[in-house]
Amino acid sequence: MFRILLSCLLFSIFALSLAADNTNNEVKIGDIVFRESFDNEKLPEGWQVSNPNNVSLFENAVQVNLPAESQVKNASASKQLSIEKLLGTRLKVTAKVKANHVTTPPNSWNGIKVMLVLDTPDGKHWLQQNNLFGTFDWQMVRFDAAVPQNTTSATLVLGLENTTGQVLIDDIEITVIGKRRLIRKGFQNKSENKTVYKGHHLPRLRGAMISNGKFGPEDIQVLGGQWKANHVRWQLTWAGFPNGPADTASIEQFNTWLEKECQKLDTMLPECEKYGVYVCLDLHTPPGGRLPRTEGSVMRLFRDQKWQDAFVDIWEHLAKRYKNAKMIWSYDLLNEPVEGNIPENKNILNWRELALKTAKTIRKIDPQKAIVIEAAPWGSPETLEWFEPFDPQEVPNVVYSVHMYVPHQFTHQGVYDTPVGLNYPGEINGKYWDKNALRYALRHTIEFAQDYGAAIYIGEFSAIRWAPNNSAYQYLKDCIEIFEEEGWDWSYHAFREWDGWSVEHGSDKNNRQPVTNPTDRLLLLKSWFEKNKQ
Repeated sequence: MFRILLSCLLFSIFALSLAADNTNNEVKIGDIVFRESFDNEKLPEGWQVSNPNNVSLFENAVQVNLPAESQVKNASASKQLSIEKLLGTRLKVTAKVKANHVTTPPNSWNGIKVMLVLDTPDGKHWLQQNNLFGTFDWQMVRFDAAVPQNTTSATLVLGLENTTGQVLIDDIEITVIGKRRLIRKGFQNKSENKTVYKGHHLPRLRGAMISNGKFGPEDIQVLGGQWKANHVRWQLTWAGFPNGPADTASIEQFNTWLEKECQKLDTMLPECEKYGVYVCLDLHTPPGGRLPRTEGSVMRLFRDQKWQDAFVDIWEHLAKRYKNAKMIWSYDLLNEPVEGNIPENKNILNWRELALKTAKTIRKIDPQKAIVIEAAPWGSPETLEWFEPFDPQEVPNVVYSVHMYVPHQFTHQGVYDTPVGLNYPGEINGKYWDKNALRYALRHTIEFAQDYGAAIYIGEFSAIRWAPNNSAYQYLKDCIEIFEEEGWDWSYHAFREWDGWSVEHGSDKNNRQPVTNPTDRLLLLKSWFEKNKQ
């Protein structure tokens, strides 16, 4: 009963937030909201020390010293920040750091800590620059942090974690670099009951994501002909995610690969038309690829302008090629964009600026097909709290997309060495998750659609098939019901790609063959696909 009451309370808070103006008007972009230097003999007021024997002031900086022979592996100084001016802002956090023999930590997020810890009703958020260790002279550490409107506390932490060595930290500065999206003129509120542009005239698009290299006529016959799915999100993926051949390929090599992928798609479009399956064309691998996972899988698009120029050129080519392709429903510009810290003074556009430039280029060629935009980072549901939609007078016919894998600990258990055994519904990472909790996790997406009269496309959602006690089925069921309640188009991840997400495989992780009897997950998808109007 307590859990039910708690879920109802959380959603009530969410519902109230939809009616409120959550924009922080007290601060402006460029304002410095916190600054600290350690020039006195004592720590400034408000700082707390975890291990006094290992934390001190030295050379006008906070020194954290954990000798190699020490049994202590963690020590820090922390300060709780005033939260009022931080709510609903995006921040740049910088500090000067000097390190001496800080040993390699077990995980990328351990080591030297210059970290902002946010407490929200959704749980804690730990924001920092990863992979800080070794020996180096004074250098600048920087990371960006989005502070949700429902944040209850923010704590700055300086120190060492799961390592040994010495670090000096000084000159901390926190600057406002962005604010929560605003509702501007030119947009219709969904409550006005006007027709929302979706790029198609079907009651709903219900389908699945597919991999170009593993999709042939027999597959479309199953997915579209037998199961009655009416669309696919067609990945243009160059072998591997997040890292693959594109990471080292030249622009010429990338274009050669892309041409081969387009030729495969061209041969399949008549088959798609035969079964009434529309295509969302998804550029899953960007030119330049991504940096290694240890560096956050940041896209090289946001490190070198040549890749941004290539990106615009690629979409100009694709728009010309598919302008008159009947079964191409939409252009999904970039799968799960990740900017990282964009270098300053290099004329590199952020993701919204690059997407806007690209969308304008496409609109000069193809004024009709839907343009699908995912927000950074990773296209996750909370990113739409910060994303300013395009002016519909400037770039019409835009659909906004998110990918639903919340809570990630559950949906990806057993992937990338993450723990297994988590149930849904149930307690996950200290929070009880059920359908109401999922709806609350999607609140920023729901609010975005209502504020701007925007169409939402769930480009990916899934749960790993070996989640215990048929949990994956229950998670998918609750997700789809929410999508349907909101009137969103959706695409299951994925059809005949990797068996971990396959609804044709059972719950035994070690059995990598499709099972004879249909799984509950497959029957669930088919029950919704059968509602499609062919």
